[in-house]
Amino acid sequence: MKVNDSFGPRPYKANDTRYDSMQYRRCGNSGILMPLISLGLWHNFGHTNDLETGRGLLRCAFDNGITHFDLANNYGPPYGAAEENFGRLFKEDFKPYRDELLISSKAGWDMWPGPYGNYGSRKYLVASCNQSLERMGLEYVDIFYHHRPDPDTPLEETMGALHHLVQSGKALYAGISQYPAALTAKAAKIMKDLGTPLLIHQPRYNMLDRWVEDGLLQELENQGMGSIAFSPLEQGILTNKYLNGIPKDSRAKKDGRYLKEEQITPSLLEQVAQLNAIANNRGQSLAQMAIAWLLKDERISTVLVGVSREEQLLDNIESLKNLSFSESELNDIKKVLG
Repeated sequence: MKVNDSFGPRPYKANDTRYDSMQYRRCGNSGILMPLISLGLWHNFGHTNDLETGRGLLRCAFDNGITHFDLANNYGPPYGAAEENFGRLFKEDFKPYRDELLISSKAGWDMWPGPYGNYGSRKYLVASCNQSLERMGLEYVDIFYHHRPDPDTPLEETMGALHHLVQSGKALYAGISQYPAALTAKAAKIMKDLGTPLLIHQPRYNMLDRWVEDGLLQELENQGMGSIAFSPLEQGILTNKYLNGIPKDSRAKKDGRYLKEEQITPSLLEQVAQLNAIANNRGQSLAQMAIAWLLKDERISTVLVGVSREEQLLDNIESLKNLSFSESELNDIKKVLG
């Protein structure tokens, strides 16, 4: 990560009023309250990014009551870099506030060479958690997730590894990500029988990607699990960035790994323009309405945002000022989405 030495770390004292305006929601049937907005370190915290920008984002988040920072073993680039940089910033700024923070990590995607650095074996998950703790300089993470379903490893082994990590004190809670409804039900039963209930599910969910509505949200309610929606803005499509086409500095132009230029079709841009008009009538930006639309459902415990500037984060937080939708607005949105 690039370091701007002229700025350098300054002594950090958190905003005394940080809890005054943030809203919190219970995570399923647990004792945990989640901020309605959580900060993800998927992008903008790798070694190719500026460390002081990352510091500013974390400080801005916590100063505004965002207590949940979400990471994974392979966030970077390169793999592990986001955790390494977070570890440095945690040591310099946030260590005195450790008990006020929910810090999560995950494992399930490709991480290191060979047969033991991917998917969902006990070998991989335990080793990965140990590595993540070392990179971040933590004794434990608050939540450790299995990052994606593994079609080959027995589910009992994967869930058993999560149970072991909680029982060993390396994680306080266990979670899963991107599991479909039926597999979520099986995983929850295994964990319940072991005595370590699943706290939370992290699915991709936004106005343009609504697969979770086909049974998963109902299953989470049945199981008493919370949920944290990632990619709420569909990699920037649900913002004003693409209203007039594809900017040269956009993610679609610069980085085709997560958003390809050909995905942004004229019909999609027309949908976005119609949604933007609805947002304007609500007195919100499109991004703010997209976040509020997710949070209208009480089964969504928190929305996970990834930002590159503090101004974007503050704009996302502003969405919490208007979370209610009229029946007319919901009908208009439904017509646009189809």
